Amino acid sequence: MTEEAINPLRRRMIEDMTIRNFDERTQQSYLRSVRSCCRYCDRRPAELTFEDVRRYQLHLTQCGLAPASINGAMVALRFFFRVTLKRPEAIDYIPIVRQPQRLPVVMTPAEVASLLEAAPGLKWRTALSVAYGAGLRASEVVGLKVSDIDSERMRIRVEQGKGRRDRDALLSPHLLAVLRNWWRVARPSVWLFPNRLAGFNAVTPRSLNRAFHEAVSKAGIKKPVCLHTLRHCFATHLLEQNVDVRVIQVLLGHKKLETTAVYAHVAAKTLDGIDSPLDLLQLRPPPA
Repeated sequence: MTEEAINPLRRRMIEDMTIRNFDERTQQSYLRSVRSCCRYCDRRPAELTFEDVRRYQLHLTQCGLAPASINGAMVALRFFFRVTLKRPEAIDYIPIVRQPQRLPVVMTPAEVASLLEAAPGLKWRTALSVAYGAGLRASEVVGLKVSDIDSERMRIRVEQGKGRRDRDALLSPHLLAVLRNWWRVARPSVWLFPNRLAGFNAVTPRSLNRAFHEAVSKAGIKKPVCLHTLRHCFATHLLEQNVDVRVIQVLLGHKKLETTAVYAHVAAKTLDGIDSPLDLLQLRPPPA
């Protein structure tokens, strides 16, 4: 599409996002949300009203879309109205859905071991080992370069993780041995996990996710897990080793301690050794 063919309002929204240094993926997501709302309401962007957005939000809810997905669309529409259309009252008229607070599903160490052993090939076993062993997100794993592995400091450099923040992740001796074995076999030059079809590119999160679910199926794991579960397992298993939650917060790259503290609710040792008040009651046995 040429510059002249772009709608002026769309161009201005792109400029507004560019000024705020939104990454390309976020920009595309915001534009897609505004476009979807316009199509549903059969209006041009400049004609959208808050009532239109209300009808669209109700439509998404009735279609069974997850609250997080609905909120993503509403945040994009808030930006469009508040920033591009200069309508600051959008915050009052475009509500955010209350999301249910759910505890993450966590696998046992034995289940993680079975999963890694069932990975389809050395590349994916190594990549999934990095996801669990360093607590990295999928995008962070596939974005690693060979130069990010610092064996002297025993750190993995994560560049521009979530929130566009750099951080150092944990590099354990065993994980270093796994990575060195992978390097001896594959000899990656730039990307730690290069794309098989285009070596100058890295593998995609989708490919890593596909390998994860293949390993889950082969390992016979029945829990409702996803690739991000490995990151949950990393945090929970550290907590069960009595690692301070503030240290885990730094390793995960969380801005708020409250985000990390949720793992205290799923760590097995949090509940171990606690007597229920019922156990302390000296009740007589019920009549036969």
